[in-house]
Amino acid sequence: MLYTFLRPLLFKLDPESAHCITFNAIEHARKLGLLKNTPIVCQSRKVMGLDFPNPVGLAAGLDKNGEHLDALAALGFGFIEIGTVTPRPQPGNPAPRIFRVPQASAVINRLGFNNHGVDKLIENIKCADYRGILGINIGKNFDTPIEQAADDYLIGLQKVYCFASYVTVNISSPNTQNLRQLQATEALDHLLSQLKSEQMKLAQVHGKYVPMVVKIAPDLELAQIESIAALLMRHQMDGVIATNTTLSRVGIEHLSISQEMGGLSGAPLTQRATAVIHQLHQLLQGAIPIIGVGGIMSGQHAQEKIQAGASLVQLYTGLIYHGPDLVKEVAQALCLDQAK
Repeated sequence: MLYTFLRPLLFKLDPESAHCITFNAIEHARKLGLLKNTPIVCQSRKVMGLDFPNPVGLAAGLDKNGEHLDALAALGFGFIEIGTVTPRPQPGNPAPRIFRVPQASAVINRLGFNNHGVDKLIENIKCADYRGILGINIGKNFDTPIEQAADDYLIGLQKVYCFASYVTVNISSPNTQNLRQLQATEALDHLLSQLKSEQMKLAQVHGKYVPMVVKIAPDLELAQIESIAALLMRHQMDGVIATNTTLSRVGIEHLSISQEMGGLSGAPLTQRATAVIHQLHQLLQGAIPIIGVGGIMSGQHAQEKIQAGASLVQLYTGLIYHGPDLVKEVAQALCLDQAK
């Protein structure tokens, strides 16, 4: 209710300023005791060997540096994913780099993995009280040649392993040059082979197994999805996140803002992301769990993702348009379905 009142004011600001103000407000509310961490009543779900108190997570990108874990936990998420984080700090692409498309309940962003680096992210995790399920999303630095991308992912995996409930390998952002080339069969085979080998070594060293998932794009042909599914099974990956933002402008092509470069998220992505989940589910046949993300603007959209084959869902752009109440709406819709 409060967010409905505040949103017109926030939308008068540029998106990055509104982002900072919103987080500051949530942090102040938490510290003043106005934001109560009231768990959403739901039957827990075991996915990737982890017990999720509810199936609604925060997608990577909203808290890139893990600076607001305790405040986000108070909103009722069943799990939180932070990042994308790179081995070295980097500023990302020049501003302006986020554009709202209110006519379509959408956002275009070309942030470019702006973050303070993996060491700072780890410091922030250590300072937080949050002990829930934490995903850490890793990527490569923009100036690391694509041929050496595996080196950056290995550094990320090694550094975050002890602090993550699961690790996400982001090879699908459209805002780092050539990154999506890593989804090609030969490149992905090479990358997953190295990461899986390192994961097993780290499990031995630390005495615990941390699941590893891959985040893929929605802009894939069926043959590409088939190839990725085969590689995920061959390398015994623990999960797949479908999907990242899209380069398509279907649904906003009539708007001048559609000419802005970057990944499109929100309502125009809803059906496209759900279709990819369905295709993956048909190919994986339950062998590897799917986390569904992309255009979840209501409880019904989340139900569609689950019906298509997802085990869990994540929110991002829906929060910008509908506020924190969306977490409870989606959780209640999915928990009611589970109870039937």
